[in-house]
Amino acid sequence: MDKRHRYLRIALVVVGTAFLLVYPLMKIWSSGWSWLPGQYEYEQMIVGIYATLGVFLLWASRKPEAHLSLIWFTVWSSVVHGLIMAFHAVIDSAERGHLLGDVPALILVAIVLGVLTPREGVPVQE
Repeated sequence: MDKRHRYLRIALVVVGTAFLLVYPLMKIWSSGWSWLPGQYEYEQMIVGIYATLGVFLLWASRKPEAHLSLIWFTVWSSVVHGLIMAFHAVIDSAERGHLLGDVPALILVAIVLGVLTPREGVPVQE
């Protein structure tokens, strides 16, 4: 296993675990991780989506080459989500904390996974 593949596996574990921790982050640092006004339904949806993605990223960490589409979905959805949140945080001064919280976190996820993930399919060894 080359270094890049090993680092990708580690990154998937770290990101997957971080996605499982979205709910505690929303409660501990709400100005950087939860949007106002607080809505329980919104929190449930976000936590449900990110917890599910986190579990699948942990699963993908065992054999990343077999889960490239999931990893690339994570990269591009993180870019899109991060940019949308950045836009809203800039125009709404009450939400500026997101520029130091979840926005850079999502962009970092996208950069790290995007750099480490192969651009083309790799033959899957069984």
